[in-house]
Formats: sequence, structure tokens, C-alpha cells
Amino acid sequence: MRRILIFLTVIAVFSFAGCSSWSDSDSKAAALAAADAWLPLVDSENYTGSWENSAKLFQAAVSKEQWVQAMEGARKPLGRNISRKLKSKEYHTSMPGAPDGKYVVIKFAASFENKKNAIETVTPMLDTDGTWRVSGYYMK
Repeated sequence: MRRILIFLTVIAVFSFAGCSSWSDSDSKAAALAAADAWLPLVDSENYTGSWENSAKLFQAAVSKEQWVQAMEGARKPLGRNISRKLKSKEYHTSMPGAPDGKYVVIKFAASFENKKNAIETVTPMLDTDGTWRVSGYYMK
């Protein structure tokens, strides 16, 4: 009886561990889909559209005008996106300067007309309505 109880406990622990990984995996896939839908707005210089399709937290932190101005100054000079390859996806429940939540930090190796090697970081979050939306964008 004791062996059966130990066996069932081990099975339960691995089952719950699998659920956590499944949740992280699902979150990463949904976040990547959100980034993939959002990045073409930036690539086509639709900065207003990218702001309108960003997370509520992002919109509260940066006005539409500030975002457009920042992108005009920082992203537009890089020119047309030539390539973008996924480097990493990391799931987090805490981010510096942001409330606890569900975030995925996605890094891409990117190449642009005027900058051949760049690291593009896009951070989607699970928004208040349950939809994954971009809450951060950084170019290095």
C-alpha cells in the first residue's frame, strides 16, 4: 500500500510539473504570436498602430505622441527590416519597474537596411483582458 501511495505521489508531482511547463510553453507561443503580429506594424512605420495595439500598461506609460516620436528617431533610421530570427523566449512573472504578471521576453537577431546586426527585444505581456500584447520594445 505504501509503495502505491509513493508511486501516486510521484505521478502527481510530475503531472503538476508538466502542467506548469505546458502553461509556460503556451504562454511563450501566444506571446510570440503577439510579437509576430505587432512587429509588422513597426516595420511598416505604422507607429500609431503599434501603440494602439500595445498593452494597456505600455499605453499608460508612454503617450501615442511620445511613442511615434521615439520610433521616428530610433527605429526609422534603421531602414527596412531584412531579416529577423528568433534567438530566445523567456517567461517571467516579474519585470523591473512593472507590476507582477505574465511576461515573455523575446529576443530576435535582426538585420536592417542601415544596421546589419541588431538585437531586437520585444516583451509581450498578458493584458488585463486576457490577450497577449506587446508591453516593451528595445533595440540594441
